[in-house]
Amino acid sequence: MASLQLNLKPFKILTPFKYSSSSSSCTPKWGKIQCAATSNPPKSYNITLLPGDGIGPEVVSVAKQVLNLTASLEGIEFKYQEMPVGGAALDLTGVPLPEETLSVAKQSDAILLGAIGGYKWDANEKHLKPETGLLQLREGLGVFANLRPATVLPQLIDSSTLKREVAQGVDLMVVRELTGGIYFGKPRGFGKNENGDEIGFNTEVYATYEIDRIARVAFETARKRRGKLCSVDKANVLEASMLWRKRVTMMASEYPDVELTHMYVDNAAMQLIRDPKQFDTIVTNNIFGDILSDEASMLTGSIGMLPSASIGDSGPGLYEPIHGSAPDIAGQDKANPLATVLSVAVLLKYGLQEEVAAKRIENAVLETLDKGFRTGDLFSTGMKLVGCKEMGEQVLKSIDSQRLAAV
Repeated sequence: MASLQLNLKPFKILTPFKYSSSSSSCTPKWGKIQCAATSNPPKSYNITLLPGDGIGPEVVSVAKQVLNLTASLEGIEFKYQEMPVGGAALDLTGVPLPEETLSVAKQSDAILLGAIGGYKWDANEKHLKPETGLLQLREGLGVFANLRPATVLPQLIDSSTLKREVAQGVDLMVVRELTGGIYFGKPRGFGKNENGDEIGFNTEVYATYEIDRIARVAFETARKRRGKLCSVDKANVLEASMLWRKRVTMMASEYPDVELTHMYVDNAAMQLIRDPKQFDTIVTNNIFGDILSDEASMLTGSIGMLPSASIGDSGPGLYEPIHGSAPDIAGQDKANPLATVLSVAVLLKYGLQEEVAAKRIENAVLETLDKGFRTGDLFSTGMKLVGCKEMGEQVLKSIDSQRLAAV
């Protein structure tokens, strides 16, 4: 079986372990594992679930089942609080990020997000759009670094739209600055120019501290991978990019073991398709990272396969699939839950440092793919077409088979 290597930087624990008063760990509804008494209280974590919109509730439901079964095998206890965000929050409270949601999220050990947005709210004013809630959530949590791996698994190499020889062996990480740049810069808004024409304007702005902290995350991440970092900017045109390149170059002296290169964003977009294996770790600003990480996801065959982690200097991390809410297939049991399941593995491994539990999930996903199960986004001739729930059930069976093999 191929090894699934997400190759994320193992950040320090942001909150200490908590212990519950219970002396037994109980089985989730799925499976036939019995409650087993333990000599020590189980490790207990508070997880905030933000199912969101569209397919979000479907994939988060599967991921929660996976978490529960894995927890029962590892003597871990999860306590959940499910809160509204995005369009779901708009319908319930009139705002895309209620204060209570942000408060609960801040007090948790980790946050699992499904997806936000949908056609229903497209005509809303900007401050009442679901996407505004996501930006507010990232800003409120202080999660400035978004890590998005793109690895072409051997089982899915034929799902990539690229030639086999181009896609085979691709394993890269995009480190995206998440709380600065044009998405947050001011001034912004609408107005009129000197000719009386209506205009919309945004500001791409970065301070040195914002560049330095994301660059440090990127250098540390590259150091844990293959030691190559490509900084992507538009320094031939944009002053913000000129400062970006200057600061990243200055920091390189602290990491002599990491090979630093620079690339303009238009060239990077082309090179990701022409020769993606040249990349190891990519660091870039908010808007470029948004675009390039989605492009990189398609190297793997489907955006429905890729997890992500958003982290800050302190507080809980935000873990989510990189796909959107896909309102056109919401409620039809067609969604691919594997990106969310793998986001749970990232949450366990790097948010809670539960590496054994994370490995169980990673192995189960690979085993499920080895058996030929595919949702519609990955389906090809000879494979077994399944829906969201069935894919989740197959992952659960694979986790359970690991238990039986160990007995």
